[in-house]
Amino acid sequence: MKYDFPVTKTTNPKAKPDPDTLRFGVDFTDHMFIMDYEEGKGWHDGRIVPYAPLSLDPAAVVFHYAQEMFEGLKAYKTKKGKVQLFRPDMNAKRTNRTNDRLCIPQIDETLYVEAIKALVHVDADWIPEKEGTSLYIRPFIIADEPFLGVRRSNHYKFIIILSPVGPYYVGGLTPTKIYVEDKYVRATDGGTGEAKCGGNYAASLKAQEEAHAKGYEQILWLDGVERKYVEEIGTSNAFFVIDNEVITAPLDGTILPGITRDSVIALLKKEGIKITERRLSIDEVAQAYKDGKFQEMFASGTAAVISPVGELCYKGEKMIINNGQIGAIAQKLYDTLYGIQTGAVVDTMGWTVEVK
Repeated sequence: MKYDFPVTKTTNPKAKPDPDTLRFGVDFTDHMFIMDYEEGKGWHDGRIVPYAPLSLDPAAVVFHYAQEMFEGLKAYKTKKGKVQLFRPDMNAKRTNRTNDRLCIPQIDETLYVEAIKALVHVDADWIPEKEGTSLYIRPFIIADEPFLGVRRSNHYKFIIILSPVGPYYVGGLTPTKIYVEDKYVRATDGGTGEAKCGGNYAASLKAQEEAHAKGYEQILWLDGVERKYVEEIGTSNAFFVIDNEVITAPLDGTILPGITRDSVIALLKKEGIKITERRLSIDEVAQAYKDGKFQEMFASGTAAVISPVGELCYKGEKMIINNGQIGAIAQKLYDTLYGIQTGAVVDTMGWTVEVK
């Protein structure tokens, strides 16, 4: 099915940022996509309009009961000038899983992807081409019905905005320092850990600020019941290489089903590298370090793709991983994933989607 979204072009285009000094998520393109939902009418009136502030009633449900969700993916421009997305169908599927958990109406997944493609096409000249840069895409849904009773909203807005970005971490592939969080909790079984919603992130800020004050870039969450099993690194999925086995936490309801995570697992299996999804205790990690079997650690996510970890601190004990250097597996994964995303590596997985 073909979607023809009306486009209203800006009459006041913005100056594009310098690609050499791009930061993450601070600059935004000239246009955005908006679509409304009304109970009994469904999703309607999808359109591309100039990027501008929203006008919302102070009683909008999103402000009071946090009924909202968001996604993240990227657009890249290859050396041949082709614009492509990475696995946008997976973002559409995850959006509907999150919507189900938060009582937000389901959205047609083909429409979702076509809306992204249409907006990226309009603002394609904003895609930076410098190594390590991309156009970050942020689709999100907010409940905008003015109502102060606790129930699901009857009105929503689906919005997509775009941001030319540099590396998520200033150091790029320089290994990060991670603090193991054993006081605060990110998610518990039956909660919203597997949903991509703002409340998960707001609840993580306190722990992150305390870790920053101790000199660490991010935190490694432990499970919310026993504070024993490793879960996520900040906003990313965590991978451990112990005795030539790659281990990551299972999708048991508290872990975000990362699209990069899924891609990493697929690539490792294709390469014949042992990859296991299982519960891994922080004590097992610490013992593996003492035994000289803790070889690598890295995080995966849309923003950073692959982020190697060079130091892990647990209860005051510092584990220096791979002499503080990026490991061979993390490097190979980054080169392959980023290569596929940018067109430098042939996509044999069928993951890229061209924006024509």
